[in-house]
Amino acid sequence: MLTLGELRAGGKPALASVLAKLESSPDDSDLTALLTEAYLAPIGQVIGLTGPPGVGKSTLAGALINAYRAKGKSVGVIAIDPSSRRTGGALLGDRVRLRTDPDDQKTFIRSMAARDQLGGLAEITFGAMVLMRAVYDVVLVETVGVGQSETDISMAADTVVFCVQPGSGDSLQFMKAGIVEIPDIVVVTKGDMGAAATRAKADVKGALGMAAEASLDWGVPVKIVTATSGEGLPGLMDELAEHWHWLGRESRLVERRRVQAESWLKQAIKERYGREGLKKLGAISLAPDTAPFGLLAKAD
Repeated sequence: MLTLGELRAGGKPALASVLAKLESSPDDSDLTALLTEAYLAPIGQVIGLTGPPGVGKSTLAGALINAYRAKGKSVGVIAIDPSSRRTGGALLGDRVRLRTDPDDQKTFIRSMAARDQLGGLAEITFGAMVLMRAVYDVVLVETVGVGQSETDISMAADTVVFCVQPGSGDSLQFMKAGIVEIPDIVVVTKGDMGAAATRAKADVKGALGMAAEASLDWGVPVKIVTATSGEGLPGLMDELAEHWHWLGRESRLVERRRVQAESWLKQAIKERYGREGLKKLGAISLAPDTAPFGLLAKAD
């Protein structure tokens, strides 16, 4: 198995090989060592894109890839797709929908199956994210947008972007389902719909205003973006950068990632051994400089 330095130097083929190993043999000891090394040496911001199916997440992801590449930043993408019941593999293949230059060595896109998670993030997605954020400047994680993915994404991303489509009732669903507490940024997609987009933005702002919990001193911005033309994209990029800087202050990013790792570890143990297995292990509390992967191996 590669070291982190070799993974960074090996480009797309090296990362593809390691991710294949993660999907086939996630408990391999050499892989666990690499995951631990990557966990302790992150370089990139992880941006989660979530929202209902058809809202335009893939189009927005493609626009963000191009915008970040224009700034000289490397970009990794994890596209969570529904699973095939027969093979367990990814069913839609977001790599097909995201148009990028295959020769660009600074862009990497990987479709991953949700497995037995109903629209949520499979156990291996966390490991894939940890590897990518140690290699790329920006990591985009695009969810299926159904089931529990809209909440699970907060356990993998540094910045959660919730996408709302004008005139579809998404904004009402946003208010009803408690999703209001999840995003760091809300994007009203398909801004070229004009008045409907403006109305959706007002609805979401109203829902945010009624939310009991305001995330410390971070006020959730609502942006209107037309990804196909790029209108509104610079404003979204500014908000993503501002949230990244906000996380970097007062150890917010360190704490957020520690909580994510702890939650991932508890969920992984529960999925393997059930609630009783989790009880037998007792309280689980990770220090910021402790990776969860070795602890999961010890639980085995």
